[in-house]
Parts: sequence; structure tokens; C-alpha cells
Amino acid sequence: MIRRLPIVAVVLGVAGLLPFLGCTIGILLFPGEVPVPRLVMALIDYGAVILAFLGGVHWGFALEPAPGLVEPTRPSTDRKRLALGVIPSLIGWAALLIPLVSSPLVAVALLVVGFAVTTMVEQQAQRRGAVPAAYMALRWVLTAVVLICLMTVLLDRIF
Repeated sequence: MIRRLPIVAVVLGVAGLLPFLGCTIGILLFPGEVPVPRLVMALIDYGAVILAFLGGVHWGFALEPAPGLVEPTRPSTDRKRLALGVIPSLIGWAALLIPLVSSPLVAVALLVVGFAVTTMVEQQAQRRGAVPAAYMALRWVLTAVVLICLMTVLLDRIF
């Protein structure tokens, strides 16, 4: 499935994992030292940015459907797609605010939920023909790595 995507999309998608991997490795290498709080915040910040990006993809799908995708013909369908484009951004923004009033680990946990739910909703949209199958194949791979990174940080910091 992923082979149907332009190679540059796959390469850039994989490259987008580097900050997640770098922050996670850094947090594991410096188990309680000075850079850890900054690396955790960098992970939260980047996760919020990527969630916003994932939402923006759905605005593109709603406003300019790709050939071969089901064209939204009902206003309710358009509203759902546009909402899917905003909700991940709001989750990311909340994750950015949480460390101001609570533990950054709560923000990391919120990002886990945000990435998982966004991907599951996208999978449902793909089954209805509203999201390209090749896009979802890449998304599952990328999201799996992101979730492994986020969960690793959570478990490392909790235990």
C-alpha cells in the first residue's frame, strides 16, 4: 500500500519521526539529569505540532478531495471532516498547556490519546472511502512509532 505514495512523502514521514526518537533516546540516556525536563517539553511541543498537522490534512481532504475518494455531498459530512481537522489541534494545544498547571507526563498521556484516537477515526474514514488507503498504511506505521516513543517516556518517567 505504502508503495502507492510518492517516495518523498514516505521519506518525509519517516524523517518526521526523528524528533520523537531523538527526544525519547535522550530521556532514556539521561534518567534524571538536567536535559530531561527540556527533552520532555520538546517531545510534548513536537507532538502537539504534529497533531495539528494531522488535523490540517483533513481540511485538505474536505476542501479538495483527491480523485477517487468519496466526494462529501452532505453538509454534515463536510462538518465532520472539518471538525476532524480542528480537534487534533485542540488536543495538542491542551497538551502544551498542561505542564503549566500539572505534570508534563499528563500532557504526554494526552498526546497518546490524541494520536491513537485520531488514527482510529481516520481508519473509519478510510473504510468509508474518505481517506486514501495508502495514506492510512503510512499513518499506521508512523503512529505506531510515535505511540511507542510516547509510551516509553511515560513508563520510564513513572517507574
